[in-house]
Amino acid sequence: MASVLGSCSTAATLASRPLSSRTYRTSIASLSLTPGKSFGRKFYGGIGIHGKKRSQFHVTNVTTEISPSEQAKRVAAKENQRPVYPFAAIVGQDEMKLCLLLNVIDPKIGGVMIMGDRGTGKSTTVRSLVDLLPEIKVVSGDPYNSDPEDPESMGAEVRESIVKGEQLPVIKTKINMVDLPLGATEDRVCGTIDIEKALTEGVKAFEPGLLAKANRGILYVDEVNLLDDHLVDVLLDSAASGWNTVEREGISISHPARFILIGSGNPEEGELRPQLLDRFGMHAQVGTVRDAELRVKIVEERARFDKNPKEFRVSYEAEQEKLQEQIGAARSYLPSVQIDQDLKVKISKVCAELNVDGLRGDIVTNRAAKALAALKGRDKVTPEDIATVIPNCLRHRLRKDPLESIDSGLLVIEKFYEVFS
Repeated sequence: MASVLGSCSTAATLASRPLSSRTYRTSIASLSLTPGKSFGRKFYGGIGIHGKKRSQFHVTNVTTEISPSEQAKRVAAKENQRPVYPFAAIVGQDEMKLCLLLNVIDPKIGGVMIMGDRGTGKSTTVRSLVDLLPEIKVVSGDPYNSDPEDPESMGAEVRESIVKGEQLPVIKTKINMVDLPLGATEDRVCGTIDIEKALTEGVKAFEPGLLAKANRGILYVDEVNLLDDHLVDVLLDSAASGWNTVEREGISISHPARFILIGSGNPEEGELRPQLLDRFGMHAQVGTVRDAELRVKIVEERARFDKNPKEFRVSYEAEQEKLQEQIGAARSYLPSVQIDQDLKVKISKVCAELNVDGLRGDIVTNRAAKALAALKGRDKVTPEDIATVIPNCLRHRLRKDPLESIDSGLLVIEKFYEVFS
């Protein structure tokens, strides 16, 4: 796992001396991430066992059984899917991988903006997350992937059915990842209302869009800096509020749209406005690998995958399963992770002295540090955790002028040393 998490580029300078000498030992490569003995819980296969979350509604007569034919269809569909490059096989790019993993552990972090050179594996890495995503309970056949235990993640029809005490078939499925194409229209993204049917039959005929499909999942926007500004506004508003509202000719329909927003792009093709950058929880910078031997290894691994994708994926099965177990364990005991009041105050002091607008920087840094502690199997956040994630949480919030470039994170690191020393 050490090779997967590695040390972030912006925190690489922290790995040599104690904090009192203005540097910090934060190399993630040295972290022990083996889940197990923690907080007195029992672990089965590396996954923490927790009590069930209580729902506001009392769900009765819910069946979770799937017919053998349905299981066979799901297995066949999985085998026929286009092979995805394994996440564990990604060489380098540790900062990007860490940001993605933390968002899977705690979706409330608010997503990731990945910016870097072309051909550095941004899209490949994001799409490789699919295999690592944990399973969730959804109401079968519901277009919004409604959670049968959480009213805030339910579509209107499911909510009404539960209130009436009707039977709802519940299945377990992997968290969904939706790709947003650059040419998508607002109707395709948000959904459309059939006005004619609404006027003639008196019913709200709604055709769900990509935001409905992405509910409780991941929405990936490649080349997000080339997307129309009004579409970016729609995405960010939905990601922040958790709801999407479509209004046409006096008819309004709302549905849950809680998703992890991941965007990627090449800064040479244009930057996002500072107001939009602030809405992404974390920012990862990706650079071209300069080490010749590492480049050769990447080329050889890619050649192996192109030659026989199935065999290549099998060779990384053990590492993929280990990662899945660690993510599952981290998600299960994340609510138990604590952060001292003193550390919270210091995080806010860093944000204030860097003149970060708003409080999103404070909130995201706290969440990301707790998610990293959970990934490392600890119930308490340490200054090392904060040092690792704070550049990714704050550096994209420092740009006030749209013509400025995003800071590499050194400014954040300097201020961190001043406050925490």
